[in-house]
Amino acid sequence: MDCRLYLITPPRIDDAQAFARDLESALSAGDVAALQIRLKDVSLDHLRSVTRAIVPVAHAHDVAVLMNDHAELAKELNLDGVHVGQSDMSPKDARRILGPKAMIGVTCHNSRHLAMDAAEAGADYVAFGAFYPTTTKTVEHMAELETLTIWQESMEAPCVAIGGITAENAREVAEAGADFIAVSGAVWNHPDGPAAGVRALLAALSA
Repeated sequence: MDCRLYLITPPRIDDAQAFARDLESALSAGDVAALQIRLKDVSLDHLRSVTRAIVPVAHAHDVAVLMNDHAELAKELNLDGVHVGQSDMSPKDARRILGPKAMIGVTCHNSRHLAMDAAEAGADYVAFGAFYPTTTKTVEHMAELETLTIWQESMEAPCVAIGGITAENAREVAEAGADFIAVSGAVWNHPDGPAAGVRALLAALSA
């Protein structure tokens, strides 16, 4: 399977309608598999209003929408799934809340052991990272490209690579074995706009 793009929202979205326009621009630029809504230190009401503004845009482009952490909110807003960290609820609890068809992803840092546990607990994908320095979030765990390679050779659950991935390094991450690369700043902070960010990443992946 070719490596695909997995977008993560910026950590702050003050104007949901303006971001919806940026998202439309990004998704119109090429193939994106999924969008994770990951806003930090905001009220649930703000999270709801942002989500309601951007889900129709994503779904119009056939992009799955996942909520970071909040499984109950993902259910309430009829999203496609949830992404949970090691300190959040378990994949089994998320599955119980969201049902058999939901997509559930789990952060596994650089640990194949955590990833195996997640896959056995019913996760649809596991996420390894960060692979490079990133300004989007505080990095506590750095991951090695070899982790992707070993996972790809030994396990069936898809793996997502996250953390500091740009058009300059995306190809080596894909070649190491990532099924998806998760990006935020490389798209939303691109000097020529989100569409240019998506095109640059897709060009790197297909090079």
